[in-house]
Amino acid sequence: MQQMNEISVKDKKFSVSISEKEIENSVKNLANRINEDYKGKEITFLGILNGSFMFASDLMKNIKNECKISFIKVSSYEGTSTTGTVKQLLGLNEDLEGKDVIIIEDIVDTGLTMKNILEILKPKKPKSVKIATLIFKPESFKEDFKVDYIGFSIPNDFIVGYGLDYDGLGRNLKEIYTLVK
Repeated sequence: MQQMNEISVKDKKFSVSISEKEIENSVKNLANRINEDYKGKEITFLGILNGSFMFASDLMKNIKNECKISFIKVSSYEGTSTTGTVKQLLGLNEDLEGKDVIIIEDIVDTGLTMKNILEILKPKKPKSVKIATLIFKPESFKEDFKVDYIGFSIPNDFIVGYGLDYDGLGRNLKEIYTLVK
């Protein structure tokens, strides 16, 4: 299937910024790093819904270690901007005590959502917690935790595709598109 250079989602125009092939290569590289870092260890992945589902699926297909995955759903976006408030929408039921946990997130921008998730995990007493994100926005990042596995660092632009959405639309796109200003 041919990639489209420009698309419309609802009332906005977007142009392709990260190709399907670039995403595929980045996900494989992240999986290889995780496989090496956790050689011989079981990993508990914690996917953040809705956005991380495509990234989580492709990442899991490339993990060689024994692993489990669970999901929680949180939200801090409305339309194209963050609300500044994180709402935990679907809770975590997994026993994480003594486990090596890797949080799978589609995008880390301000870090507010991830900070909230890290707070939720503390009382669960995991052995270790690391963060894997497909997209990182260093210009927007306001927190002091480390993002351990980063697929792409991008400017502070609004993007859709590969799980990322604009009002629920665009998640199904194979590429990542940036809002045309």
